[in-house]
Amino acid sequence: MYAVDPAAVDAFWRGLVPILREEGIDGVPDALDWPEDLASHWRRTDLLLSQTCGYPLVEGLDAAVRVVGAFRYDAEGADGTGYRSLVVVRADDPAVVIEDLRGRAVAYNGRDSHSGSNALRALVAPLAVRGRFFGPAFESGAHRRSLDFVRDGHADVAAIDCVSFALFRRHEPAAVEGLRVLARTELSPGLPLITARATSGPDLERLRRALERAVADPRLAEVRAALLIAGFERLGRSDYEPIAAMRDAAAAAGYPELA
Repeated sequence: MYAVDPAAVDAFWRGLVPILREEGIDGVPDALDWPEDLASHWRRTDLLLSQTCGYPLVEGLDAAVRVVGAFRYDAEGADGTGYRSLVVVRADDPAVVIEDLRGRAVAYNGRDSHSGSNALRALVAPLAVRGRFFGPAFESGAHRRSLDFVRDGHADVAAIDCVSFALFRRHEPAAVEGLRVLARTELSPGLPLITARATSGPDLERLRRALERAVADPRLAEVRAALLIAGFERLGRSDYEPIAAMRDAAAAAGYPELA
């Protein structure tokens, strides 16, 4: 999911492959698959290891996968395996607090995104009036494009995953130029690493051991730093209930849509 530097992602995978094999995992591919259709990819019955967003997980993907855990990231707004969204506006925007954005245009990467949509919706739901807070809402398709929408004036605000924002700032600084962080959403469980529902208990344990080894392996220190990976923790589906709770609280407040 955090593919701002694809070469670093590939390098981390190449370092993880021999560890997975040493742990006894069969059929580990040499190269990563970079799917265009993520929804189908995540539901593959032979899925070995992938990363998804917590919102699809609580919206039904959990029936097709098992949660392996989540990485800890060294990024402003991250805490343990938790992360926040950064509410971004143009640097010269006069807004001082979130309430100042009432009626303004918002960009979001997708309706199935926790960081770009669900977390922001939960943040402003208490401020909504008759089910509305923002003005026009534009689906950009990606955090990178949401940043462009705000910078170019097509939208006034967007919520960006704090890890994505930190990776952009490191590897693609032009993506965040001319923007500033106005607010932060609540801490939420970070992006889950998943495997197919059919993955056996012993293989799930092997995956977790391999990831624990990979985040401690000194040979992978440089590539982990490039990806901001600071550790790994074992998590399960129940750890993602806070994301569903944020969705439900916004709906209960009469604010089911980000608008």
